[in-house]
Amino acid sequence: MSDGVATRVAAARTLDEVLHRGRSLKAALGGSLPGLDDLRDRALVEAMVLAALRQRVRYNAALDGWMPRPLGQRDGILRALLLAGLAQLTLGLPAHAALAATVDAARALGRAHQAGMVNALLRRATREPLPPADPAQAWPGWLARQVRADWPQQYDAIFAASAQIAPLWLRVNRRWIGRDDYLALLREAGIHATADATLADALRLDTALPVQQLPGFDAGLVSVQDAAAQAVADALAPASDARVLDACAAPGGKAAHLAERDASLRIAALDVDARRVRRMQETFARLRLEGIDARTADAARPDTWWDGTPFDAILIDAPCSASGIVRRQPDVLLHRREADIDALHDTQSRLLDALWPLLAPGGTLLYATCSILRAENAMQVEAFLARTPDATLAPLDDRFGHDTGAGHQRLPGEAGRDGFFCARLKKA
Repeated sequence: MSDGVATRVAAARTLDEVLHRGRSLKAALGGSLPGLDDLRDRALVEAMVLAALRQRVRYNAALDGWMPRPLGQRDGILRALLLAGLAQLTLGLPAHAALAATVDAARALGRAHQAGMVNALLRRATREPLPPADPAQAWPGWLARQVRADWPQQYDAIFAASAQIAPLWLRVNRRWIGRDDYLALLREAGIHATADATLADALRLDTALPVQQLPGFDAGLVSVQDAAAQAVADALAPASDARVLDACAAPGGKAAHLAERDASLRIAALDVDARRVRRMQETFARLRLEGIDARTADAARPDTWWDGTPFDAILIDAPCSASGIVRRQPDVLLHRREADIDALHDTQSRLLDALWPLLAPGGTLLYATCSILRAENAMQVEAFLARTPDATLAPLDDRFGHDTGAGHQRLPGEAGRDGFFCARLKKA
């Protein structure tokens, strides 16, 4: 099997697992990408899968309108291959080679009798524009209704931005190199990037590439982190030598950013999953950040891990619906259920109530999510303030997005960033 055919087969199998077998995108890619040796092939598979999931409503409308008869229940892998085929054309791959590889992939998947149909459909896609589709149709009805209710002036922009390809944001490790110097390294490597005006460590690449192609990545000079998440360090802004808790820390980017900015901080980074803690430790080692106390613990149960010494600053990047990062995790729209929101809301409340007593008087707690739902964000903070007499809301400015009255909300696509909420709370 040629590399081109192998990438199409891998993309089809990944999409089939996500769309028809209920597997998460991260898990499906984790199973398919290691089978490809070339980093460029892995990047192509990921790009095709993401494009197919973001645009699946539009692609399915085209296929359903063009096919003489509907595909059967056993044709899930074939539909997945066709979606991958349309995605590669959308991504601008040379049409002749892309079509040939996809037709050969149909044969490799045991669909030789349908290879002619694959060829005909994809050739038609090179001649005719795909039908337009409302990006809101990709959202579950209950979630689309909630977004419209929460953001009546912005919901069209939210749906449109969530269907687009996200830029690649880099965080320069100022511990080892300045942003301007790293920007020069990128230019020398032929990689175009722009510096963000409001975030001191952020660089934006409009075209994604494998991290192994980034100069100095293995040496810890740079990390991938969306600009919205990079703003957390400015919102929390712990004082030098502060004792800091990152309560839901995996994959470790925010704790690492704080440590990169100030070596004097005493940071504890928790996660309930031991595997994710190990990956955090690997990240800290790559970035050459010593002294971060990364441990496996349930942040909502301080009695099992807290030593009794208060923290000067606490970050709760709480589990949430992930409704603000659909463009990066489009499988959220396939797997999220309405009942999940109540369970997540309870988890968020428990974290706030459990960790507030660990904060020193005068300390700062930053509550954050990658959600755009008011129930998880402003309403959660309002309820916490109502039941916590020694908690007050500390101001943030418009660099952090829309003022909701109980925190600030960045919506997907604004300034090229993910959807993200944060509220800064002070202890009397």
